[in-house]
Amino acid sequence: MKILFVLHYPPPVHGAAAVGLQIKESKIINKTFDCTYINLGTSMAIDEIGKKEIVKLFRYLSIFLKIIWNVIFNRPDLCYFSMTAKCAPFYKDASLALLAKLFGIKVIYHFHNKGVSLRQDKYIDDLLYRLIFKNSVVILLSKNLYPDIQKYVLKKQVYYCPNGIPDIEVRHTKYEERKVVEILFLSNLMESKGIFVLLDGCKILQSKNLIFKCTIVGGIGDVNEKQFHSKIQEMGLTNCVTYAGEKFGKEKDLVFANSNIFIHPTLNDCFPLVLLEAMSAGLPIISTFEGGIPDIVEDGVSGFLVPQKNAVLLAEKLETLIKDPELRKQMGIAGRHKFEMEFNVDIFENRMIEILDT
Repeated sequence: MKILFVLHYPPPVHGAAAVGLQIKESKIINKTFDCTYINLGTSMAIDEIGKKEIVKLFRYLSIFLKIIWNVIFNRPDLCYFSMTAKCAPFYKDASLALLAKLFGIKVIYHFHNKGVSLRQDKYIDDLLYRLIFKNSVVILLSKNLYPDIQKYVLKKQVYYCPNGIPDIEVRHTKYEERKVVEILFLSNLMESKGIFVLLDGCKILQSKNLIFKCTIVGGIGDVNEKQFHSKIQEMGLTNCVTYAGEKFGKEKDLVFANSNIFIHPTLNDCFPLVLLEAMSAGLPIISTFEGGIPDIVEDGVSGFLVPQKNAVLLAEKLETLIKDPELRKQMGIAGRHKFEMEFNVDIFENRMIEILDT
């Protein structure tokens, strides 16, 4: 079967792009299908996302022409779209998807984000949602995300495929009691990832004279490095919070291995791959009740989930894990087991093949 994959892959590095690269480089998917790939991204760096730049228009036109060429001359049996759910990126993706539908190509959408329900009352958005979803199939990461599209898509049109990632090379084994407990935050510096909520939580821990170190790893987002360092200094956290920049490959694996607790107090997410990385590494996790995260982190089993923007409760759960190395060990082992059973890359790739071949 011929499949035209229109998806994101790096640069820049984000969840949808990482999954797109996995699909593009998957030996079993490329062996099973006759695959053609087009990069859907028009932003080549994190700080380009959301900005209006003329070069992005030319990138869009290039994607448009590549799709036209493929649907006319290559005639795929199926067109896979990694679809953005709302706002300007959705308009871009919807126009490209409708182009494929115009040529009679069967379309399947894979959502790594959400927000359809936030825009469904707007006339233009509602019209476009009705057009793109008509007679199409949707892949979601979690059943918790179905309410976002239920106005337009019947349950029988939906498949669920949780993300999966390759196993981390260096696992965490330092469960014993330590004088300084290492807390890790790994994501781009973005307010929506809860970075300032984390700093508020660290301030509370500091006021209780708890001994810890919080390492922030990630690229620059809507918070730049200067702003972040100024905030740390303003809050008096320079002795316990460190920004380590971006880490990749073995360097990133070592950061996981040398940490004791993973923290991701996100305000807006679907199915963060970084949580799967933390589980693969054997770390207990503290995150929020957001998107498909409750399918990843079992509250009270492999970590704790707290309400968004609740720095007090976040600090309380951090304090619990800082003081209890045995609980850290139990939760880390539980998360590692769940990763092996549900979220490794082989399970993901085989599930994708099963869905695409339906």
